[in-house]
Amino acid sequence: MEYLKQNKFSAGDPLPKETELAEYLGVSRNIVREALSRLRMLGIVESKKRKGMILTEPDLLSGVERVLDPDILGDEAMKNLFELRLVLEVGMGDLIFARLKEEDIDKLENIAQREAKDPRTTSLKVRLSYEIEFHSRLYEMSGNETLKRFQQMLLPVFNYMMEVEAKLEKKPEKGNIDHFDLIETLKTGTPTQFRENMREHLTPHYKRL
Repeated sequence: MEYLKQNKFSAGDPLPKETELAEYLGVSRNIVREALSRLRMLGIVESKKRKGMILTEPDLLSGVERVLDPDILGDEAMKNLFELRLVLEVGMGDLIFARLKEEDIDKLENIAQREAKDPRTTSLKVRLSYEIEFHSRLYEMSGNETLKRFQQMLLPVFNYMMEVEAKLEKKPEKGNIDHFDLIETLKTGTPTQFRENMREHLTPHYKRL
């Protein structure tokens, strides 16, 4: 990695042959081969026909995807990830407003109306399933591919916390701001008002945490 940085390699650049690297670094070809194998596993280099080994732009989230599993991570890690989710949702109001479309409002209203008519929402588990569907749509509306992908990765964490919360609380606690209020803010409010309302909307989650 130091060699790549010092020689200012960038994505798409071909790497020297193994023998050249071994000579420059003062190590055996086996060491170079092992190092390249590890970089390939990290998504930093890849083999191309007629080009040999080239430097690639690493996938920022691939490593996280491999380990983000409730069956592997401990309770404290899951709690921290859920808190990260709450922070992201409060903070992405500016992106949502900048890329807001009328069809997005329609989709949010459809979710909120189905939730309002569903008699099963006395169950925390059912209500939180609507919460996940509604907030997943907000991530889509952000238009940020990294945010959207991260949200998909966090879905197992949402489900895990949903099960934990269902065990902790017999009667679901509701915040002062519901999904209809958030939709109205998107229609007539500002990003600042949306952040404030989203923070209020998520308050029950913070309390349970």
